[in-house]
Amino acid sequence: MIRIPRFKDTCAMSRRPLFKTVLTLLAATTAATGAGSAYAELANAGAAVPPPPADLVLYNGHVLTPSGWVSAVASSDGAIVALGDDALAKASAAANARMIDLHGQTVLPGLHDMHAHPISAGTAEMQCQIAPDSTMERLLATTAACVKAKKPGEWVVGRAYEPAALGAAPSKALLDTIAPDNPVILTDVSIHASWANSAALRLAGITRDTPDPKGGVIDRDANGEPTGILREAAAFIAREKVPAASRADNVRALQWALDKMMSYGIVAFDDALVTTDAAQAYADLADSGKLKPFVRGCLISTDPHLITYRQVYARARFEPTCIKILTDGVPNDSHTAAMLDPYRPVRGVPHDERPNGLLMIPPAQLARDVTRYDAMGFTVKLHAAGDAAVHESLEAIAAARKANGFSGQMHDVAHNSFVAPSDLVRAHDIGATLEFSPYIWFDSPIVRGVQQAVGPERMKRWIPVKEALDAGVFVIPGSDWNVVPSVNPWLAMETLVTRRGPGGSGEPVGLAEAITLQQAFNLFTINSARHMNIADRSGTIEMGKRADLVVVDRDIFAVPVTAVHDTRVVMTIIDGEVVYARPGPDRLPPNEGN
Repeated sequence: MIRIPRFKDTCAMSRRPLFKTVLTLLAATTAATGAGSAYAELANAGAAVPPPPADLVLYNGHVLTPSGWVSAVASSDGAIVALGDDALAKASAAANARMIDLHGQTVLPGLHDMHAHPISAGTAEMQCQIAPDSTMERLLATTAACVKAKKPGEWVVGRAYEPAALGAAPSKALLDTIAPDNPVILTDVSIHASWANSAALRLAGITRDTPDPKGGVIDRDANGEPTGILREAAAFIAREKVPAASRADNVRALQWALDKMMSYGIVAFDDALVTTDAAQAYADLADSGKLKPFVRGCLISTDPHLITYRQVYARARFEPTCIKILTDGVPNDSHTAAMLDPYRPVRGVPHDERPNGLLMIPPAQLARDVTRYDAMGFTVKLHAAGDAAVHESLEAIAAARKANGFSGQMHDVAHNSFVAPSDLVRAHDIGATLEFSPYIWFDSPIVRGVQQAVGPERMKRWIPVKEALDAGVFVIPGSDWNVVPSVNPWLAMETLVTRRGPGGSGEPVGLAEAITLQQAFNLFTINSARHMNIADRSGTIEMGKRADLVVVDRDIFAVPVTAVHDTRVVMTIIDGEVVYARPGPDRLPPNEGN
């Protein structure tokens, strides 16, 4: 008689190594045929089965595993096959294995960034670069130099100015004085507003008679003339007139950005806004064998053609399985983030046309869209900076849960600069993920601009990550690079704990929302891996997982937290391949021999 294991039996088995559990089940269900004895024998001897020979061995190190610290790790064809002391790892090595003496260096699981814009970052490197802390004088001088390098009539494109740092109101006339013969468009640090001169406005066809587009605002002076500031969808009217980058340029921009990310130990990430050109760049890079990190692409919801033909661009390391929806803007001088309470009055402006910001999508439509994408098997990433937009995003996820049941899709609300306490409870109850941007906790031109818009009282709960964790919400981190100037995850981890600038500098912002370093580290490793549905192969250093590792110059848990931001990556390994090695005299040697 064949005995089918009861639920509690299988639960107990699940605590054993998977290999042995499977063989035990096979033995139980095939005993009547005589084959069961062979399976049982294999199950009992499973621990004695030798691992495949390792082709990469890291030893004499300080390796973090879920069970504690060990000194060595080895991988075979990208999979971890040995963890423990040096002797164990070396014994697993093939004759031609690459042996690396770590000289006591620390090895951590590779990091994940759940919100990045790499092609935008790479493209910005080729454009006119405006420092976010630029005054008006400095901005105009920088832009004038960029204009000088162009021929008359050529576009001058740049970013990333911060309105709050300028000290004067931007206008098309100011740009006209330095660029009378060139169209100029500068995008602010948030990427939610652009500043154009008269030539650019003419090419875009924007005049006093041009109505505000849906989801956008054309700023106007007292006479109704466009000032040159274009917000949200209005900015795209002008940006679309800029000659498009070539396919080769996009690939170069992407490669530059990926190299930068890997130099910080990032092994996987969400590209938070993928266009057709971006999807093609990922496919091209993958086809050339140069796409190393695992990337989940969030396809922009306004491009149904891309969504329909997404599998044309899918590759082993690029999965276009996410949809990006923009529900609001940003909570700075634009007043485009949707807020439950009004913004502070703008000095010198008698009437604020957007006292509570701007919802880009009507709530009923948002709920329908999220429900439809959920049914299609997509994860949905919803940009929501203001607390009103967060609320509507959670309502849309709740509608999808009600219509489809829990589909397994871990939909996330991105940014969450402000969240009502009741919506933290709501997020937990409906299984929503909250993604926070820990590169803007601390005092900076961006934060000062937000504080001017909302006031100091609301800033006490600026980006409420601790409240979210305390409420049991599933939390992940996203840099939002290159909206922010750095993609450095070590900086983010430190400032999650200190809520101050690097090294503990400056005044704290939202100090009550500080979390522990272990919590911050978990966000960048196992939490993110779970959210990307790759926790079976990444996020921790364990037997059988992929060798996604980062070698760093310090044990971040043993140094003062104010030194974490200065962590230097010595080596980044993805799937057992060294994809980044730090140059210079303190780098690890490429091979210590057998």
